[in-house]
Amino acid sequence: MPLELFLDLYSPPCRAIYIFAKKNGIPFEFRPVVLGRGEHLKPEFLKVNPLGKVPALRDGDFLLAESVAILLYLSRKSQTAPYWYPPDLQARARVHEYLAWQHTAIQLPATNVYLCKSLLPHFSGQPVDTMRLDRLLGKLKPALQPLDQEVLAAKPFLATEQVSLADLMAFTELMQPTAVGCDLFRDWPRLAAWRARVEAALGPELVQDAHKLVLQPREQDPRLAQELVHRLQEQLS
Repeated sequence: MPLELFLDLYSPPCRAIYIFAKKNGIPFEFRPVVLGRGEHLKPEFLKVNPLGKVPALRDGDFLLAESVAILLYLSRKSQTAPYWYPPDLQARARVHEYLAWQHTAIQLPATNVYLCKSLLPHFSGQPVDTMRLDRLLGKLKPALQPLDQEVLAAKPFLATEQVSLADLMAFTELMQPTAVGCDLFRDWPRLAAWRARVEAALGPELVQDAHKLVLQPREQDPRLAQELVHRLQEQLS
């Protein structure tokens, strides 16, 4: 049975895994799990990941959750090019350093910007709360500044001289708000140049394929939309 990936491509970590598998020619069955419809809480998915979270992987009888763990598993199982997860101890440590830091420093605030700018107005029918959006963008600045002014001043990519898993995760996280009109790269020239290098390394067509859903919020029935607005308001408050 082929490897199965349970993903919702609204999720940046899910997109990172999707891009990585596609870019490296890793055969997999795409099992969509629509978070907005509560499919991650259905009994059939909870058998795959009892925590009710995506992404998740099933490889025969082996089940695995968490995006970083899945990326590392895929890179080793498929013996992908070494630049993704370099064998050098210190280079690998730099990849680990970013992957350990990014969850709260980049992923969460970037996702909240996207939710405020796109999903909440879409489902509530209300205009963007510009004061809230500015506040959420402000929470990203302390992370973007060292990436632009220190990390990328020393090398072309976040961990090494070539694209790695660290860049893949950062790219999918930062592209989510950018895709809906929040140009996170405008004030950070090294980050802007890095973004272009990563997109070229991944392939623009694959990047577009992975991000197309972000540009087209799903329609929901009124009851589910109301519940989603309530959850979004709670998360962003």
